[in-house]
Amino acid sequence: MSRRLITAIEIDGAGSHPDAWRGAAVDPSAILTGELARHAVQRAEAAGIDFATFVDTLEAPADEPSRVSVRLDALGLAARIAPSTDRIGLIPTLTVTHTEPFHVQASVATLDYVSGGRAGWLAEVSTSAEAAAVIGRREPAEAADTWREARYVVDVSRRLWDSWEDDAIIRDAPSGRFIDRDRIHYVDYSSPAFSIKGPSIVPRPPQGHPLTVVRLSSPEALQAAADADLVLLPGTTDLEDRLAAVRAASLNPRVLLSVSVALSDGPADGVDYAGGVEELADLIEGWNAAGLDGIHLRPASLELDVPVIAERLVPLLRERRLLGPSAGRATSLRNRLGLRRPANRYAGSGR
Repeated sequence: MSRRLITAIEIDGAGSHPDAWRGAAVDPSAILTGELARHAVQRAEAAGIDFATFVDTLEAPADEPSRVSVRLDALGLAARIAPSTDRIGLIPTLTVTHTEPFHVQASVATLDYVSGGRAGWLAEVSTSAEAAAVIGRREPAEAADTWREARYVVDVSRRLWDSWEDDAIIRDAPSGRFIDRDRIHYVDYSSPAFSIKGPSIVPRPPQGHPLTVVRLSSPEALQAAADADLVLLPGTTDLEDRLAAVRAASLNPRVLLSVSVALSDGPADGVDYAGGVEELADLIEGWNAAGLDGIHLRPASLELDVPVIAERLVPLLRERRLLGPSAGRATSLRNRLGLRRPANRYAGSGR
């Protein structure tokens, strides 16, 4: 039985294809001002797409001729775009392996505030020696170890978001009290890789918990699906088996198929799907019938493919009743996706 699909789009430089920046219609200088990304996200928002993800890595830029070897920080780019949008969700990639969990959760909470409750984070790990060398804090680890640690980071982040009760800020001018200290709670958390003591420096985010997204980029990432609100499932082969594995690992997450697409006359080699809009809509309809909750499109070129997605593909999916209405009032990303706002684990506990 078909149901309303969740739709998402990926922002990665000029597009997912290495040659995207060389297109005649592309201004390469707009990549590092954020304007190319901003225009793409605004187009996606106008079409009714639910959220945008932003690619990031810790690895140093590659020195390859013809390839854009630089990228803006995903969190900073999402914060840059937040004030120029008002409905679409914003989900930057954050590699949690070498970064400090306390600062990660505070940054995501801040993005949730500045976007009016439209933030999430795509929790990623790194096993490479190159990324370890860039940060210099520790040696590289195996995938199973990094994903186990990522689960700890997700867990402590949610505890820190809960460390402030929703009504901890009282703004009582006569008494001079801005916050009620009795509604701020102490987190004492230890994992094999880190420990954190104390409350967050940022009050509880508008969504309670900004959305946690995991990309199943390796078999070891599967266990992390149990902690995710959304799971991105790359590729299009063995779909039924991999979807069954995610459902077995957890009952909770919405599962989106993540597919690189080329719908324009731009570069198309190496992408998952290159062809017509009608044919892609047929595939998406089939994936929806197979049990997927949505589609995460990775356009080969932001400048060329996003307009086709926004102006032709999305309306066609809506015409087939696979999508809901295109416009609506501003709301939180959780509300938009039909996800409940989590209760605060510490509220009323006195701890």
